[in-house]
Amino acid sequence: MDVMKKIEYSQMRMDIPSFKAGDTVKVHVRIIEGDKERIQMFQGVVLCRHRGTTDATFTVRKMSDGVGVERIFPLHSPFIERVEVLSEGKVRRSRIFYLRKLRGKASRIKSKNSWDN
Repeated sequence: MDVMKKIEYSQMRMDIPSFKAGDTVKVHVRIIEGDKERIQMFQGVVLCRHRGTTDATFTVRKMSDGVGVERIFPLHSPFIERVEVLSEGKVRRSRIFYLRKLRGKASRIKSKNSWDN
């Protein structure tokens, strides 16, 4: 194994659960304001996931007061406290950027866990 690959794998986090595009997740992010530190939650739908070793990222979108807010999180960042998967979505694509154009009920994603598929 390469020296660089050994360093990259030592920096990776293995406590992140598996999720994919369409899943609803709650990301607990560590925020530092001055000398204080707190944890802020960001709950939304995963639009895409860029795979990789230490440079893997995922994009989460939520609606806040009628305005769509997207945030890109580095997957192996030490500022991410934890990621909770709330529900698994039933989508056919790996990047669901079409959600940006949809409004209201049209932007809902069917749940994979529901009994009435």
